[in-house]
Amino acid sequence: MWTKQTLRETIASRMEGYKLIIASNRQPFHHMLKAGKLICQREPGGVVTALHPVMQASSGTWIAAASTDYDRQTVDSQNKVKVPPDNPAYTLRRLFIPKMERDAYYFGYANQGLWPLCHIVYTRPVFRQAEWEAYQRVNRIFAQAIMEEAVGEKAFVWAHDFHLALVAQYLKEMGCQNIVTSLFWHIPWPNPEVFRICPQKKEILEGLLAYDLLGFQIRYHADNFFKSVDSELESRIDRETDTVNYQNRQTLIRAFPISVDFDGIGKKTEIPAAQAAMERLKEELDLGGRKLILGIDRIDYTKGLPEKVRAIDRFLEKYPDYKQKFVFLQIGQISRLHVQRYKQLNDELNGLVEEVNWKHAEDSWKPVHLTRAYFSYDDILVLYRMADICIVSSLHDGMNLVAKEFVSARTDESGVLMLSSFTGAARELTDALLMNPYDIESFADTLAQGLVMPEEEKQKRMRKMREAVSSRNIYHWAGKVLSQLLRFEFQEV
Repeated sequence: MWTKQTLRETIASRMEGYKLIIASNRQPFHHMLKAGKLICQREPGGVVTALHPVMQASSGTWIAAASTDYDRQTVDSQNKVKVPPDNPAYTLRRLFIPKMERDAYYFGYANQGLWPLCHIVYTRPVFRQAEWEAYQRVNRIFAQAIMEEAVGEKAFVWAHDFHLALVAQYLKEMGCQNIVTSLFWHIPWPNPEVFRICPQKKEILEGLLAYDLLGFQIRYHADNFFKSVDSELESRIDRETDTVNYQNRQTLIRAFPISVDFDGIGKKTEIPAAQAAMERLKEELDLGGRKLILGIDRIDYTKGLPEKVRAIDRFLEKYPDYKQKFVFLQIGQISRLHVQRYKQLNDELNGLVEEVNWKHAEDSWKPVHLTRAYFSYDDILVLYRMADICIVSSLHDGMNLVAKEFVSARTDESGVLMLSSFTGAARELTDALLMNPYDIESFADTLAQGLVMPEEEKQKRMRKMREAVSSRNIYHWAGKVLSQLLRFEFQEV
C-alpha cells in the first residue's frame, strides 16, 4: 500500500537527480492580512487537497499564480516562498499576472469557455478571441517559469487542469528537451459532439498532445478524449497501448482516479484538539440533539446546490415529522462572481434558502443554514466526523474529493454518504447512497433512507468505502503517475 513514506522513498530512490515541478493556476497557500498581521492560509479546492501531500513528500517546486495583494510581500527576489509556514517542505514560486490578463485568461476563456464546455450542465460556453489570446499568453508565462526552474537539470513537469493545456507545446517551442511533461485534466472531458463546438478545438487538442503523458479521472473521460482526437485530427490512435501518435510525437493517455490522504485525515480527527473542536462547533451550530446533514462545496453551478435545497424542501413536505429533528449546514465558498452565471447562482441560492426556511421554520429552528464563512481545513474534517449524512450532489464532476474526505474522516465507521451518480467518485464508492440530483423526488426519498438507516448497515457500507479509499489513496495516485513518468527517456540537450 502506498503511504507518504513509501512515496518519499520512491522519489528518493528512483528520482534522484531529477527535479519535480508542479504547475497549476491555483496556489496551495495564499497570504492575507488579518488583525493587522500577515497570515498564511491554505487554499480550498481539489487540486490543492490532492497535491499538497504529494509535494510534502517530494520537496519539489510548485509554480502557481498569486491570488492576493499580500502574496508579493512574502516572497524573495525570485518570487519564491517556502511552504507550509509551520513546517516548510517545498518551494512555491508565484507568478504575478497583470489583472486584465488574468481576468481574460481565468474568468474569461477558462471559466466561461472550457469549464461549461466540459461540465455538461446546460450552461452555454462563451468563447471570445481576446480571451483566447490571453489564455495563450498566460500559458507562455507558465512555460517560461518552468523553463527557468528546469534549466540545466532533468525535470519532471506535472501540470494541472484545464488552465494549462498549452504549456507543453510552448516548452517544446522554447527548446526544452531535458524534461518529461505530464498534464492531469481534473474535470470531465466531454463527448466529441459537445467538444466540437469549441472554436479552438484543434489548438487545444494539439496543445494537449504535446504532453508526454495525459491523465484523466476515469476511463470514460479518456475514451471521450480519444474520440475527440479521432474526430478532429489526422492521427494514429493505438487503443492497445492507449497512445496517440500525432505529428511524429506520441502521447500516452491514462486514467488515474485522484484521491486523498486517507491516513492523514483519519489521524487529524482523532487528536484531542479535534474532540474539543467538535464540542465547540456543536454549540456554535446550536445542534442540541438534532442530526447534522452536511454539504461542503464551492458555490458553482456544477455542484447541484439549488437541487440540495429543493430536495430538503421536498423532504419536509413528504416527511413533516422530521421538522426540528435535523439541521442542514451548507458551507459554500463564493467563487468567480466576476462571471454573470455565478452571480445568478448566488442570487438564486439566497432566494431558495430564504423561501424554504420561511416555509418550514418552527420556533427558533430553521432547516437550512447556508454560510459562506471561512472554515479551517481542521474544522471541516471535524464537521465530516460530526455529520450524520454528507450530501455530494454534483450535476457533473470529474471526481469530487469531498466524498473521499468524508469517508476518510469516518474512523468511527459511521455516517452516510449520499453521492451523485454523475461524479467520478461514484465509480469507486459504490456503497454510498447513489442518487440522481435532477430527480428531486428520489433525492428526498434517499435522504429519508439515510436518516433511518440502521447503524449496522451504515458501518457495513462505510467499512467498504474506507477500504476502497485506503487502498487507492493520494499516494497511490501520485505513485502511479510518477511511476509512469519514470518510464519515459530523457532527451539530452
